[in-house]
Amino acid sequence: MSYVPTLKKLYVEQVAPELVKSRGYKNSHEVPKLVKITLNTGIDSEADKNQITDIQRDIAAIAGQKPVLAKSRKAIANFKLREGQIVGCHVTLRGTAMWEFLYRLLAVALPTIRDFRGVPTKLDGRGNYNLGITDHSIFPEISVENIKKHIGLDLTIVTTARTDDEGRELLRLLGMPFRRAESTAPKAA
Repeated sequence: MSYVPTLKKLYVEQVAPELVKSRGYKNSHEVPKLVKITLNTGIDSEADKNQITDIQRDIAAIAGQKPVLAKSRKAIANFKLREGQIVGCHVTLRGTAMWEFLYRLLAVALPTIRDFRGVPTKLDGRGNYNLGITDHSIFPEISVENIKKHIGLDLTIVTTARTDDEGRELLRLLGMPFRRAESTAPKAA
């Protein structure tokens, strides 16, 4: 018997049947599912090798696999950027690593944000969700004592949903803490 991540088990046993019931899918392949999660961060063009190594180490600790360094394709003098210079770091998670990362994000990392009121409900128009995190130290894998510079992360959760409503419902059922709709009543002065 192979290991099945907790969130994937939840998806198979509860989320997929709930989606079939609420959306009336005729075929099991119509049910939206997660494809991949990508983590991306930019690196300052004036960063030294030690800083690049630290960022790469932190992203690897968060994702559980080694990230790829992105290099500039052409030189731009106004940004002090040379061709081939390292400008970013990214990693793509699929399968078990993707499910484990999403579980840690939903159950551990997001609740540790101070004054957290939920994440925005806006998707990209094709059922995929983008989330910006301003400080990577919300993840428990990062030791706050070893941080020299706080970095931001961009997360993209890619789904097979055809519409934003399908993608939003899939993520909501998986436990994504979306913000509640603001009340339309005028506020008291």
